Amino acid sequence: MNIHDLAKELKVSIGTVSRALNGRSGVKDETRERVLKKARQLGYSPNQSGRSLRQGTTGLIGFMIVTNRERAYRGEAFFMSVLDGLQTFLASRGLELVVHLCGSDQDPEVHLRRIVERRLVDGIILSQTQRIDGRISYLNGKKLPFIAFGRSQEPGKYSWLDLDFEGVAEQAIDHLVSLGHHRIAVASAADDINFGHVYVEACRASLAQRGISLPDEYILREALTEAGGYAVGERILALEHRPTAIVLVESTMALGLYHKFHDAGFEAGREISVVGFDNSPTGDFLRPSLSQFRLSHQDLGRWLGENIVSQLESRAKNKRIRQVNKIWPMEMIVGGSTGLPPRNDAINLELLAP
Repeated sequence: MNIHDLAKELKVSIGTVSRALNGRSGVKDETRERVLKKARQLGYSPNQSGRSLRQGTTGLIGFMIVTNRERAYRGEAFFMSVLDGLQTFLASRGLELVVHLCGSDQDPEVHLRRIVERRLVDGIILSQTQRIDGRISYLNGKKLPFIAFGRSQEPGKYSWLDLDFEGVAEQAIDHLVSLGHHRIAVASAADDINFGHVYVEACRASLAQRGISLPDEYILREALTEAGGYAVGERILALEHRPTAIVLVESTMALGLYHKFHDAGFEAGREISVVGFDNSPTGDFLRPSLSQFRLSHQDLGRWLGENIVSQLESRAKNKRIRQVNKIWPMEMIVGGSTGLPPRNDAINLELLAP
């Protein structure tokens, strides 16, 4: 079956079918859905190579992930859910998602240049943005539609989507201080990924508003993994003046942290309160359940899809691509891992000595 047969079957013009399949404007949503549904029913698949030659497009949207052995969970849990929402939306617009994995021993900017220079995608989404990220300046120079999944301090205007680290910090600190905690530590990323720095500074600012300092020894940078959480627990136990609460930039760390606490003979929510980050399924199965923040990964993916398609449509019409910046709100779900601070810190410090 070809596009002529599909148009005849639907009793619409070939142009209408083409615009619907390629996610272009000028087609009513109900017509687009009817075309896509019929194409799926009849098993129609456009000749991608021929279409690419005619239109100078690929019909592909790239999502670049930099693999990291210390952050493998990101591809397995967080990113997979985001990609599910992104792929679902792109498919509804006749586009396909392709994931580009950059190895941990590769230069991300060199890897990106290969993708762009070979014209493998019509647009791309960058993840794991660094504080200074040359990929952003490179893409701005190429005028390729792109979105950064995470803010960066890299100069220039560009579209980005990021989680509300400031709002999460404010809610977490407010909750802990309301319970009576004043010695609060922060566990963050060990590398230069930007969200780790954003979160630490957000926690520092929230504490400062309440007249509480954040000592350097209370900033614990480790791998965002279960092993990293275990290391955080070891460092807490080694402190002369231990915090009574800790907030984590990644809920996966709670697994190792709980493990270390168990080895030391105490539990979260009693001797020390713990606040995680996004609603990792593992947090619900921990005992006590982890206080963390509700987040729909699929909705994040859909937002990325909507906005990258908007850029593609603007470029097709030779219009200026509008930069969109979005902070994604999150809501705290209080579990059993947060409670009142120990009544007598001096006594507890002796009891909890490693």
